[in-house]
Amino acid sequence: EIPVIMTATTLQPQQRRRITVGSGAIWEDIVGYSRAVRIGNQIEIAGTTASNKDGNVMYPNDAYLQTMMIFEIIETALKDAGASMKDVIRTRMFVTDISENWEAIGKAHGEIFKEIKPVTTMVEVKALIAPEMIVEIEATAVIAPIEEEIEEK
Repeated sequence: EIPVIMTATTLQPQQRRRITVGSGAIWEDIVGYSRAVRIGNQIEIAGTTASNKDGNVMYPNDAYLQTMMIFEIIETALKDAGASMKDVIRTRMFVTDISENWEAIGKAHGEIFKEIKPVTTMVEVKALIAPEMIVEIEATAVIAPIEEEIEEK
């Protein structure tokens, strides 16, 4: 038996609805993006840095504290979209000096996701938008229906 693939035309109208979540960052309107977008049970979180709503970089040159602040911003966006950190299935971390900062960033990631264990990628990039930024993180979350939740094997 061939499984049925859900497409936009076979989804119920409430599953096709697009929900956008803003964080109030000044760049959202300038660049034209949302902190998070939810369609159906999937949520994508935009690249997030440790910046306040005015665009000021917080915790300059502290990889651990920047990472923890980023996860606070991501958690808020997930809640606003109807999800939680437990629903995160993937993270992507972009780091300006991976050899210098991977352990601090990895420690923070491990503290948040120790039990959740999403798949993740950490790569070095030449630079982020401000020189004080050390890390930028994206996340993907999927809200599984209760009857489809599966225990770890």
